[in-house]
Amino acid sequence: MWQRIQTLYLVIAIALTAVLLAGNAAALTGEDGLTLIRYTAIAKPYMLILLIVLTLIESIALIAFKVRILQMRLSVVAGLVALGLQAWLGVMYFTSPGYVFRWTVIFPLVIAICDFLAARGAFQDQLVVESAQRLRSRRKR
Repeated sequence: MWQRIQTLYLVIAIALTAVLLAGNAAALTGEDGLTLIRYTAIAKPYMLILLIVLTLIESIALIAFKVRILQMRLSVVAGLVALGLQAWLGVMYFTSPGYVFRWTVIFPLVIAICDFLAARGAFQDQLVVESAQRLRSRRKR
């Protein structure tokens, strides 16, 4: 399990999702420059639901390391969910005046990249297994 590169990508994606669940995404500042309200990504119910779904999909993909096709498909779905989360955060960024966004707002984009790289690694592993299977079947003939 740990010798495959897609496992590393999925662990990084899960860790970044956990940071999003726990960290601050933005802060509303007053006229004097002091922080008035800290805004976390889980403050809105749809953000919380997206983060929970993203965590579950990535965890299932990490556990399904023996079923490479399932791992590849789940990684692609997790990447698409992460891009949807990034789109929501982008909408909030452009429509929320007065908020100062932290650098953790770009984490869904990094998560999506890690998920797509994990899907690519699972696909390459599947191709290697299929080619080895083909070579074994030719040898038996």
